[in-house]
Formats: sequence, structure tokens, C-alpha cells
Amino acid sequence: MAPKKEKTRYTKTELKQFHQLITTKLEEARAQLDFYLNSLGENAEVNKSKGIDDGTGSSENERLSNLATRQRKHIVHLENALLRIQNGVYGVCRETGKLISADRLRAVPHATLSIEAKQSK
Repeated sequence: MAPKKEKTRYTKTELKQFHQLITTKLEEARAQLDFYLNSLGENAEVNKSKGIDDGTGSSENERLSNLATRQRKHIVHLENALLRIQNGVYGVCRETGKLISADRLRAVPHATLSIEAKQSK
């Protein structure tokens, strides 16, 4: 009996499931980014109308701006994951070339490193 060949790619069905998961997360991330951006705009208006410059508003604006920046990066990572699906390389560790576990990809769908490769860094 020949040894079982190690799986090197996800099936089309599996990729379709990952695509759906990523698309859902992308919609949520974009909605969250819109919330941050709207909150930033509202804070600016409130601070202008009150004529306050006590630092509280600018501190909150900085926090929201940082959250928006992180959310934009997250969106780019998710969009890149969709491109990897399209290109047929989704789920392949960029360090080892081995398949990233499905459990890891469900938890972090934009992952490009297996747990082993991530831990060795």
C-alpha cells in the first residue's frame, strides 16, 4: 500500500467556503471602518460647535483614527486573501510551502503562515 500523499491545495468546494467566510468578514470590516470614519466626522463637528479644545476631543479623534487605520489594513489583508483564492494559492504557507490548517484559516482567514512557521519567527 502506497503512503498517503500529503494534501497540497484546498479543493474548489473548500475554497468556495473560505471565499464566503472572507467575504462576510470583509463586509463586517468595511461596516466597522465606516462607523469609525463617521464617528470621526461627528466628533469634529461636535468639537467645532462647542468650541472646545480641551484635548479630550483630539484624544478621541486620534483613537478613532488609529482604529480606522488598523481596520483599513485588515481590509487589505482580507482582499489579498480573496486574490490568493482567485490565484489558486490560498492556504499555502509562504514560508514552508505546506498547507495551512483549515482550523487556522477559519480563525484567521487572511493567514499566510502556518502555526509552525509563525512560531518559528
